[in-house]
Amino acid sequence: MDQNQELALAQMRESVQKLGSSTEGYGDETLMRFLKARSKDPIKGAKMFVEWRKWRDEFVPQNCILDCEVEDELSAEKIYLQGLSRKGFPVMIVKGNKHFPSKDQLQFKKFVVHLLDKTIASSFQGKEIGNEKLIGILDLQQLSYKNVDARGLITGFQFLQSYYPERLAKCYIVHMPGFFVRVWRLVSRFLDKATIEKVVIVTNEEEQKELVRDIGEEALPEIYGGKAKLVPIQDVELKPLND
Repeated sequence: MDQNQELALAQMRESVQKLGSSTEGYGDETLMRFLKARSKDPIKGAKMFVEWRKWRDEFVPQNCILDCEVEDELSAEKIYLQGLSRKGFPVMIVKGNKHFPSKDQLQFKKFVVHLLDKTIASSFQGKEIGNEKLIGILDLQQLSYKNVDARGLITGFQFLQSYYPERLAKCYIVHMPGFFVRVWRLVSRFLDKATIEKVVIVTNEEEQKELVRDIGEEALPEIYGGKAKLVPIQDVELKPLND
């Protein structure tokens, strides 16, 4: 870490205190994510961090969303959690044709938190460092109009942007049907430039090869060119963290 980063982090910690909050218990790696998300501006980074802590305390008071709280969403078996990519990022797969717009938006939001928390935690090596990222694959094969959920997609990406800054390494969209182009254009309007730049719509052989190279055959399921089997997220058991 260079001197400029150290200075910015010190200023950010000070700003957090001025806002009536604290950075106690959070390392530099965690704070750097919020700083980067706000273009290295310590004051804006501090504000984002404080807002995140407030949201986390209110929305996830037990610091996790249990399976039993999102049973309806889990029962669809639309989310899969694979091993780690070549760079050590957990790989989460979303099967769009198994998803239907939720009638319970609160439960859906809890489901988003549940799957993001569990995916990120699956990469912890004994304890959380704070800079862990994830790779997402949004599979739109056999998608029909009844599966389309622009609101749900926007919610997912906005949660990533607001509450999981710098957690997304890459998002691959595969098998996108022609009719979904309009939906994606709508969703994109709600995304930051930095987020859009991490999205790769796989449309040709070279982009498919990039997906395989990036993730690696050991973690990538066979249906996408790898060697792994699909693993429903609820079947993944996480190792307990070290103190």
